[in-house]
Amino acid sequence: MRTRVPASIFALVLAAASIQSSFSTATAQGTPSSGPQAPSPESLWQDLRWRNVGPTRGGRVTAFTGVPSQPCTFYMGPTGGGVWKTEDCGDSWMPISDGQIATGSIGAIDVSESNPNIVYVGTGSAAIRSNVIIGRGAYKSSDAGRTWEFIGLKDAGQIGSIVIHPTNPDIVWVAALGSPFGPNDERGVFKTTDGGRTWRKTLFVNNETGARVVAVNKSNPDVVYAGMYRGFRKGWDIISGGPSTEGGIYKSTDGGETWKKIEAGLPSPLIGKMDIDIARSQPNIVYAMVEAPG
Repeated sequence: MRTRVPASIFALVLAAASIQSSFSTATAQGTPSSGPQAPSPESLWQDLRWRNVGPTRGGRVTAFTGVPSQPCTFYMGPTGGGVWKTEDCGDSWMPISDGQIATGSIGAIDVSESNPNIVYVGTGSAAIRSNVIIGRGAYKSSDAGRTWEFIGLKDAGQIGSIVIHPTNPDIVWVAALGSPFGPNDERGVFKTTDGGRTWRKTLFVNNETGARVVAVNKSNPDVVYAGMYRGFRKGWDIISGGPSTEGGIYKSTDGGETWKKIEAGLPSPLIGKMDIDIARSQPNIVYAMVEAPG
């Protein structure tokens, strides 16, 4: 039987002491002649503190997501502890993948915005460090994490991103770094349009350069960005990066069917691991955190 675990370490949330009291204090400072005063940003945030909320095991966190329609529900996945879920804003966490997902190393999690019962998980942390647990493919839950089914990509190694279409949960993009121990062909960006029954590799550079991240414009999901790089864990070294002629940022304007490499403004001649995100308020703004020499 699964037990609820008290919150303590690894994931962080903001704890608000009393925003309402800040409103009240700021309002009370207004005079009858001027009416209520709008609170300053400083008065709203001054009582907020960071605190650890758990869970108490699993290693560093390499995957997490929330559920917009359920503001106290979050999922997280560490480098070796499987998938965990909280439904009370982190006060308690439940391990929800034990015995169902073939590895404890979790690289990516996403919840469907149109149907929050549908959750996809990519295994194998793509944040390669000294100790690496290889991934064992992708999994899907249709009941908010109670049960899981294997949906393929077993040899994709480390999965750094898994992103669900904003209105159609059968359409999913996966960024697969590939095997961390040597060259293989099952790396790059994969796409499914049938809920994971079949996958197509739509972006492939070579058998050493994999996909670290994929970002989808939720306002226009035809626009997709992918970050590609060369990363391996050797017995004597960690290889992180390769030629910028191969790795870097690629963009698609047809839902990830075809891709064009972006050159302007990015590091060269070497480029390493990266993360990409799109500003939902202004999707023309794209942020990239890129590893590069000097």
